[in-house]
Amino acid sequence: MARRPRLNLAGVPQHLVQRGNNRQVCFYIDQDYAVYLDKLKEYSRRYKVAVHAFVLMTNHVHLLVTPTTPLGVSQMMQALGRYYVRYINITHGRSGTLWEGRYKSSLVDSEHYLLLVSRYIELNPVRANMVAHPAEYPWSSYQHKDQGVRVVDSSIPRFLDSLVIWSFAEECIRD
Repeated sequence: MARRPRLNLAGVPQHLVQRGNNRQVCFYIDQDYAVYLDKLKEYSRRYKVAVHAFVLMTNHVHLLVTPTTPLGVSQMMQALGRYYVRYINITHGRSGTLWEGRYKSSLVDSEHYLLLVSRYIELNPVRANMVAHPAEYPWSSYQHKDQGVRVVDSSIPRFLDSLVIWSFAEECIRD
C-alpha cells in the first residue's frame, strides 16, 4: 500500500510527533538530548522552519513548527533523522532503526489551537509524572520561552511571532 502524501502548506503550523520504535528509548544520556536540539536548531534554520515548541521525552519527540516552504518540514525531519539515528547507533553501539516509521503531522489551523498544542507539548513531562512543573524539565521549549527573545521575520504569520524559539531570521530583538 502506498504512503499517503503529506499536506504541507507554507506558513501553516504543524504539530509533529516522532516515536521510538516499539516505544523504546531514543535518548539515553543528556548528551543525546543536546545533540538532537543542536541539530534541530541547525536544520530548522537551513530549511526555513520556525520552531515554536518542543519536548524531547525519553521515547518520543513533539515539535510545533511552521515551514515557510512546502517541503521545509519534510526536509528538516529527513536531515535530522538521518543525522540523529547515525549518531545514536555509533555512540551507543547499536544498529537498525530508531524511529517507529515516519513522523506524524497535524496541521494547526487556528491561534487558539496553536496555544493549546504548545501547552500540551510543554506539559508532557508533567503528565508523564517525570516532573511536578514544566520548568523542572530541561528538554522542552518551556526553558527557552522565558528568555524574552522575539524574532522579527516577515515570512512567519504575525500571531506566531512571539512564540518563535528558533528561526532562520537574522534579526532578533530583546523584549
